[in-house]
Amino acid sequence: MAAKFPLPNGSVLEIASIFGAAVAFTALTNALPPVATAAGHDIENGDVLLVSSGWALIADRAVSAANVAADTFALKGLNTTNVDKYTPGAGVGSVLPVTAWAQISKVTAFISAGGEQQYLTVGYLEDDDDRQFPTNRNPITLSITVEDQPTAAYVALVENYGDSKELAVVRLKLPGGDQILYPGYVSITTTPTMDRNSLMTRTISIALSGRPVRILAGA
Repeated sequence: MAAKFPLPNGSVLEIASIFGAAVAFTALTNALPPVATAAGHDIENGDVLLVSSGWALIADRAVSAANVAADTFALKGLNTTNVDKYTPGAGVGSVLPVTAWAQISKVTAFISAGGEQQYLTVGYLEDDDDRQFPTNRNPITLSITVEDQPTAAYVALVENYGDSKELAVVRLKLPGGDQILYPGYVSITTTPTMDRNSLMTRTISIALSGRPVRILAGA
């Protein structure tokens, strides 16, 4: 069998154009994935949700709804089993469901920067070599280069996000069926970059508000 390589060709990039009303949940379990209790909700399996929670480690992250029942739904992509990090009973909050998307078309480059592990360096008097201990990670920023399309529907949407400084959700749909969800603050350059005999482009920047979540196809 020939080897398969993960090529991005054929990927589709979308940005949330409409959010539904916030759905409050009165409980959130310590589980993989955590299950939210929300009486009479109208969330469906596969809905993309922007999370607000008393647990800071999952606040402002984007997830997919799963295992939906009459008064509960799971936040697929999250793991809150560690009770030292996620105090039981403290995770209540709400979710904003994405109800419509706009395609960000004619993407020529998609670059992710940041996310590297940082370290505390310590050296004791008796040591010959310094030691390192992991601390936090750098924030992640996406830089997306697109063809200059001033009349495209997504352009005004991204510009409005930049002006309002409200959180957005961007979804990357990969050819194999996987999806990557990116929550963050979005902006776009106000003027295109131009070189002779080259495509006029603009750059969309996304400062992530939380770690991205990858939803595997068929999972």
